[in-house]
Amino acid sequence: MSKPWVIGITGASGAAYGVRLCRYLLSQGMHIHLLITDAGWRVLKEELGWDVTKRKDTLEAQLGGYGTGAYQYHSIQDIGASTASGSFRTHGMVIIPCSMGTLSGIANGASDNLLERTADVMLKEGRPLIIVPRETPLHAIHLENMLKLSRMGVRIIPAMPAFYQGPQTLDDMIDFMVGKVLDNMDVEHELYKRWGMSDEQHVQARSHRAD
Repeated sequence: MSKPWVIGITGASGAAYGVRLCRYLLSQGMHIHLLITDAGWRVLKEELGWDVTKRKDTLEAQLGGYGTGAYQYHSIQDIGASTASGSFRTHGMVIIPCSMGTLSGIANGASDNLLERTADVMLKEGRPLIIVPRETPLHAIHLENMLKLSRMGVRIIPAMPAFYQGPQTLDDMIDFMVGKVLDNMDVEHELYKRWGMSDEQHVQARSHRAD
């Protein structure tokens, strides 16, 4: 079994990005460890209408049955979970979306909860850490924290959808951002039409991958 990815979802707007990434990875037979902050659960309720009273049941309803992959959910308060230790082997971590509060905690080594501690593990172990911040406008502290993490090798992928691929639906916009994250995870996909690719080429590529 290949090493899993850790996926974190925080209280920033854009919960659909994190859910789409999880579903795609599961559909490709990959294994993930899922961490969601309390604020992240609030956003899942407000933006996607999720029932958050029975969290594990809701996750199974929303993520179960996507391909041959598997997920393991850890409570954000479980600081003794597997992902809190560097001895637990993972491929890396993606925080999508990432709030400025969580970003600040990581940049300053706070480790106040399991998500921040897991991100700290990625940094100390030299594993890939990808952060998708979602906030606007940005003030100097936000920018300084991002610069600090970038200098440590963290990949910063702001939630800034592009338009050159000709999006027609909200799902197209979501797929573009998730596709950019997958590119940085080195995971193959055909979620969006790349620059220079015709519509026909993109349809063929997606069909080939589906086969």
